[in-house]
Amino acid sequence: MPELSRTRDAALRERANKVVPSGMWGHLHAAKLPEAYPQFFRRGEGGVLWDVDGNRYVDFMCSWGPNLLGHHHPEVEEAAERQRRDGDCLNGPAEVMVELAELVVDMVGHADWTQFQKNGTDATTTCVTIARAATGRRKILVAKGAYHGAVPWCSPSLLGVAAEDRAHLVYFTFNDVESLEAAAKIAGDDLAGILVSAFRHDFGFDQQLPTVEFARAARRICDGRGAALIIDEVRAGFRLNAAGSWEGLGVRPDLSAWSKAIANGYALAAVTGANRLRDAASQVFVTGSFWAGAVAMAAAVATLKVVRRDDVPTRLARLGQLLREGLETRSRQFGLSIRQSGPVQMPTLLFDDDPDCRKGFAFCNAMLARGVYFHPKHNMFLCAAHSEADIAAALDAAEHGFSVVAAL
Repeated sequence: MPELSRTRDAALRERANKVVPSGMWGHLHAAKLPEAYPQFFRRGEGGVLWDVDGNRYVDFMCSWGPNLLGHHHPEVEEAAERQRRDGDCLNGPAEVMVELAELVVDMVGHADWTQFQKNGTDATTTCVTIARAATGRRKILVAKGAYHGAVPWCSPSLLGVAAEDRAHLVYFTFNDVESLEAAAKIAGDDLAGILVSAFRHDFGFDQQLPTVEFARAARRICDGRGAALIIDEVRAGFRLNAAGSWEGLGVRPDLSAWSKAIANGYALAAVTGANRLRDAASQVFVTGSFWAGAVAMAAAVATLKVVRRDDVPTRLARLGQLLREGLETRSRQFGLSIRQSGPVQMPTLLFDDDPDCRKGFAFCNAMLARGVYFHPKHNMFLCAAHSEADIAAALDAAEHGFSVVAAL
């Protein structure tokens, strides 16, 4: 297969370095990926995207989660364009806000009300603010290593962060009931809430689905202390269960933070909550000039209707299982030991005995050369536009990738 062209990407990186610190910021910085990966992209269609040099990839990062139905989904784009013609950023929300709120409350199991924001950090921060306002307390329990956004109170980096920003966080170990109870004891009478991801998706580690015992313990502690149980659905929301990722566990939160997939790539986030927190949600001052953007809300209405009509989580689970089983079979053919973890709709693949990710980088570079975009450390994402042919293409590329790793 011919070597991938990188001429235009390299030129854009050089230009960007002159006007953007480091050329890029945050998790989208391609310098953190294997060397062959592009930084800049031209377009996406369905489950496929093209970089600025015209290289085509079956996309298993799905814009790092927002692409749920497929790039340029026709129903979503039609709804967004129809609203765009009428207006987006106005003096207040458009009528579509009420329709979207009604739809979210109807779909999400625990939701009696909802508010809208723009990104996941907005939503998690709003949840924490509401929990503190409702309880009059300060302490929030969070899992060690969990990612809940990129502002000082929760950023994974401590650069520019003051100790005071984290003063009221108390840490526990995900899925460890004893650790959770100990953290609650430390918080004492100042416990405002427990913030926990839908499942453990820490960067570079095996993923963990929550156990029933852990979920019930979180619910029990919050009920006993009058605190708020908050589920961070930003990454998992609408991929695992449209009614809420913990619905299958029989545990419902008081608050949830949503973003990424809610509007199929349009910038939108939401907080959903139970009635007992409605007054606090009404009184706190959380806002943004673009939070009532009507185009993203119209896109979200269309997205959620498709999710419910087509039972998107079930489709993703079927495709994800095909991918997981195929990767396991092919890795064994080359005598390689891999670890696949997390829900199949959001797969994570790591190699055993690979502390520096040398194998993972070699594998993903080889996959990329065959037109399949995987990530060596982060959980990946499936979208409803992926087909069985896309899964087959990924498995063919993986066979090449495993052969490369076996030869190291």
